[in-house]
Amino acid sequence: MADVHMGEAETFAFQAEINQLLSLIINTFYSNKEIFLRELISNSSDALDKIRFESLTDKSKLDGQPELFIRLVPDKANKTLSVIDSGVGMTKADLVNNLGTIARSGTKEFMEALQAGADVSMIGQFGVGFYSAYLVAEKVIVTTKHNDDEQYVWESQAGGSFTVTRDVSGEPLGRGTKITLFLKEDQLEYLEERRLKDLVKKHSEFISYPIYLWTEKTTEKEISDDEDEETTEKKEGDVEEVDEEKEESKSKKKKVSQNRAKLAELLRYHSTKSGEEMTSLKDYVTRMKEGTMKDILGDKVEKVVVSDRIVDSPCCLVTGEYGWTANMERIMKAQALRDSSMGSYMSSKKTMEINPDNGIMEELRKRAEADKNDKSVKDLVLLLFETALLTSGFSLDDPNMFAGRIHRMLKLGLSIDEDEGAGGDDGEMPELEEVGAEESKMEEVD
Repeated sequence: MADVHMGEAETFAFQAEINQLLSLIINTFYSNKEIFLRELISNSSDALDKIRFESLTDKSKLDGQPELFIRLVPDKANKTLSVIDSGVGMTKADLVNNLGTIARSGTKEFMEALQAGADVSMIGQFGVGFYSAYLVAEKVIVTTKHNDDEQYVWESQAGGSFTVTRDVSGEPLGRGTKITLFLKEDQLEYLEERRLKDLVKKHSEFISYPIYLWTEKTTEKEISDDEDEETTEKKEGDVEEVDEEKEESKSKKKKVSQNRAKLAELLRYHSTKSGEEMTSLKDYVTRMKEGTMKDILGDKVEKVVVSDRIVDSPCCLVTGEYGWTANMERIMKAQALRDSSMGSYMSSKKTMEINPDNGIMEELRKRAEADKNDKSVKDLVLLLFETALLTSGFSLDDPNMFAGRIHRMLKLGLSIDEDEGAGGDDGEMPELEEVGAEESKMEEVD
């Protein structure tokens, strides 16, 4: 590496199986090369999940870069596409191990699957999605910064080896990873704004973090002094527009903090009421959701947690590191000779994240506090779960039951009594279990 801002480069040989995989990716013709972007964005999302979870117990983990984001930066002049995230990043050891010297078990399995006729698009399910970058790139540079280490650069043209170098004076990332793809001459379509937007929409619809696309607008024409003045005014107008967005963002943040202040007031009230001290808002919210939502959902979810990342939705479903993704669950359900016990176990490895600032969650809590045996509470919680399943890309086990709940909500909205127009298609409203304790368990939803 000739860059003057680099330290001394160390060269490492790719582990034999990884070398074979790279040869297979580079030398075999695949028409479906576009999946590389989905895989890199998916890896970025996983890295963001990791730092977000770390920050729940230690806020200082976000100090290096407080915002959680993914950025796509096409550079037509240099024919590069960069995928940047502010995730957990990698230490030097992570770089060496994860990107070359230690083969994941999925490396060999993926190659065997390919030879048996599987499609390259399944690469991510074997844990080796990063290498799909070489479908479109002749060289890849990975710059990364982890909280526990210096900034490092990994580089390879996939010719059997890679280098790792300490980044002495490159642009500091703060925290996270930047993957720069030096595109092959016949893959320059991935520098086009329209192509990138379409790919993100097609493959990365359910990513929970904002994905920004860096765009450059340049026009060349001869202009008079009057037109020049007009152009200057227009640029100032554009800046104002951005400021307006900032104001809107501030307003949203203010509303969120007001909602949290209300919850803090409830915390003090319930500490007094129950005689049990709750030292933080998080304790209160945790008590609120675990006692009711987890009870109602049972084995459908592994756990229910309070989310810091949901802005508009009341809740969402995420799978853990070892749980099946929505796509993997669909594939496994379609297998004729699948192990059903394994299926139900893996399907339950979902975490329900709830938004304590959402009006639906607030109203649901109020309703249960007013009447702990309110029959509609269980129905509403299950409806929220089933809706989250759909929006997160999963399929419903019993679409008829979901339809029944929707019909009941429609009847409520239209002020139709449950007895009226009973067509028998939606069954009976599930009962909410009796709560033994004095205080309502629905204090645990928000």
